[in-house]
Order: sequence, then C-alpha cells, then structure tokens
Amino acid sequence: MSAIAPVLDATVVVSAGAALALTPRALRREVRPGPGGAPGPEALLAIVVALILLNQLAFAVHVQRVHGGSTAFIARYLPPGWFAVPHGNPFVDWVAAHTPAPELLAPSVLRVQAFLELPLVLLTFVALLRRLDRQLYARVARSPLIPLAAASYTVAFCAVEWDLRNPYTVDDLVIRAVSALVTPPLIGWIARREADTASRSPGAVVFALDLWAYGHLMLVLYDTALLYNLSRLDERLPGAITAVGVLGLTRLLPRSRRDAPAGPRVTALTDTLGRGLALFLVPALAVRYAGSFGTPRLAALAGATVLIVAVARRATRLALPAAAGAVTGFLAVRWSTDPYYEAALLRAAVVALLTAAAVCALLDRSRKHFDALP
Repeated sequence: MSAIAPVLDATVVVSAGAALALTPRALRREVRPGPGGAPGPEALLAIVVALILLNQLAFAVHVQRVHGGSTAFIARYLPPGWFAVPHGNPFVDWVAAHTPAPELLAPSVLRVQAFLELPLVLLTFVALLRRLDRQLYARVARSPLIPLAAASYTVAFCAVEWDLRNPYTVDDLVIRAVSALVTPPLIGWIARREADTASRSPGAVVFALDLWAYGHLMLVLYDTALLYNLSRLDERLPGAITAVGVLGLTRLLPRSRRDAPAGPRVTALTDTLGRGLALFLVPALAVRYAGSFGTPRLAALAGATVLIVAVARRATRLALPAAAGAVTGFLAVRWSTDPYYEAALLRAAVVALLTAAAVCALLDRSRKHFDALP
C-alpha cells in the first residue's frame, strides 16, 4: 500500500460524505439571472488550455537551451511515460533560437502546471454542467460545492505530488494551495454573472456527445501536456480537432422546448444525469486517485454509494434502461485495451448513456402508443 493511502482514503470518505450531505441543498437553491458581462466557463477553459500548451513550449525551449535537450535532470524523479519533448521540430527550434534568457523559463518545470491543473479540472466540470443545464450549472457553481471540490482535489493532488517527490515538490504544494484559494472565487464570480439561467436540456444523446468530446480533449491534454509529452501532440491532434468540432456542432443544436416535453423516462434520465454529476463533483478526484494510490475497494464503495443515491429517486423508471446501459458499457470496456483506464471508462460511460437514452425513448414511445389505443 502506498504511504499516501490513508490521506487519500480519508479524503474519499470526507468528500463523499460532504457531497451526500450538501448537494441536495445546493440543487434546491433558487438562482436568478446575473447581470452578464463575464466570460463563460468554456472561454476561461480555453484560456487555461492555451496557457498549459504555452508552458509546454516554454519547457521545451528551457530543456533545449539550458539542459542541452536532455530531460534527465527531472525525468529521473518521476515514473516512465513523462517528458517526451519534441526534438528537431522546426517551430520549437526557431522559438528556442530566438528566446532570450531561457533560464528564466525554469518555472515551466512543474510549477506553472501545478497552478493550472485545478482550474483545468474544475472549469471542465462546470462547462460540462452548463452544457447539460444552465440552471444546474448556476446552482452548483454558486454553491459551496466548488470550494469543497477545490479543497478535496488539492488534497488529492498534493498527496500524489508528495508520493512522487522531486526537487520542486515543496514549491508545487504551495502553488497548489494558492490555486485552491483563487479558483473557486473566480468560478463563483462568473456563475453569479450568468445572464441566462433558464433550464434547457440538450437531451441525453447530445450530452453523451459533449461528454465524449470533453473527455477526449482532457485525455489528449493529459497524455501530451500534463505529462510533458508535447512530441505526442501531432498524432493526437486529429482526434482533438474532431472533439472540438463535435462541441461546436452540439452547441448549435436547439435545446428542448417547454411546449414539447420529453417522455417520463427520458426526463428521468436527464434529471438523474444532472443529479449524479453534482453528487460526484466533490469526491471525483479523490475516488480516482484512491483507486491507484489508496484503497481501491473503498474508492469503489464510495463511487457506488454516490451512484445509488443519484438514481434512487428514479430507480423504478430507469431500472431497465440502466441495466441495458450497464451491459453495453461493460462490453465497451472489454472491446479494446487502452493506455489509460480513464479512456475505457469514458467509452463505457458514453456507450452506456447512449444505450440508456435509446431504451428510455423506446419505452416512452411504446407507452404513448398504448395510451393512444381505444
């Protein structure tokens, strides 16, 4: 067992307990439109991603100019799979040749990323919530759930940081603490200025596409930037462009209209999605890291408990769709192997959601047909 396992296990228990206790109140709170004038979470997320990629370029220049192209000075402290820095790239070489005082780029080694990782994760989550339901986004982003999630995520990040100790660890711990103090107020501020808080859903199928696109982009960013593997960006770029295109297309699709309500099972599925995402917000990262560095059974139990609470209110209506989704999700995991288990989990979630949505729509349509019979 890892030395940080007790910290992660305790974070799982506290985070899951806080989520179960406080999320229902957050979901009941009244939200009013704000004055507008602030960027949405997707715009801020794009800025954070751009800064992360810019930091990767700075790191590549620093390695080339200061360390002679070798990452051994830092790679020896971390597991295999990190620091695939581009060599012989014309653009990187040109930037490196024209960068004065490259030694000033030393903070690009782990420190800048330590600040940006928390806003990346939280902004991705709230941007996805906003895609599903703007009222849900406003309720969650204006609630104490965001500061609690920031605290939980920071403890998990710092625990893993300590487990992978290196010469920059103390700096990174301080920087992560500062990020945890700065990020929640920023998210709360943009959410309070949200001018459109009407509850409109794109539907489970469109949301599944959004979920795949955001998840795929985060996996690409993790593989290429968060692990300092900028040389892998070329091979992952087509998939990333496809995901951005999907997000652009789904944003143009009309939201569901109030004068054309969905069937009871489709509505139940959409409501359960929102409730489940809100409940998972606080413990999500602790559960993920406890599965690798802590006690996997405890992480699984916490995740299952949150899932059961999320679906309990609609269990009767969603029993058959959920069972069908579970089967297809399991088959999707077994379909192929992935370098990161998050990729298999994402594929399973998307397939399961699409299956459940199809079964819900079929059952609702069958009910309408039988209701119409004389």
